[in-house]
Amino acid sequence: MGNCLKSPTSDDISLLHESQSDRASYGDGTEPDQEPPPPYQEQFPVPVYHPTPSQTRLATQLTEEEQIRIAQRIGLIQHLPKGVYDPGRDGSEKKIRECVICMMDFVYGDPIRFLPCMHIYHLDCIDDWLMRSFTCPSCMEPVDAALLSSYESN
Repeated sequence: MGNCLKSPTSDDISLLHESQSDRASYGDGTEPDQEPPPPYQEQFPVPVYHPTPSQTRLATQLTEEEQIRIAQRIGLIQHLPKGVYDPGRDGSEKKIRECVICMMDFVYGDPIRFLPCMHIYHLDCIDDWLMRSFTCPSCMEPVDAALLSSYESN
């Protein structure tokens, strides 16, 4: 049987010296003429918008007219009521239990948004949906018409 604790060989010692020289070349200060690595710069992703349901463009590629339309849409979305999902005391109440956009069950405390047709969705799911299409994903009712008519009646 062999000894599992073997004595250091010249190969092991050469590996040790090699790793020390590698550290020196990576900025331990032993080579003053080497340039430091470039500073870390955080890259912020450019937002992607949908001027029409079938088009996808970066925010920097939108025309002024498209930017105005998208800003108006964002303003309308922000006026839709939002809340927190609460299934009721006994949990057997006949309420919608699933977001039809992401197909995930609602969990107590999830942020939700109410549409004028009284359908509810996860806040992030419906906001993304409404940026593409301003209709309810369940009943296909135009959200902007119902929203604007509610403002006119007040």
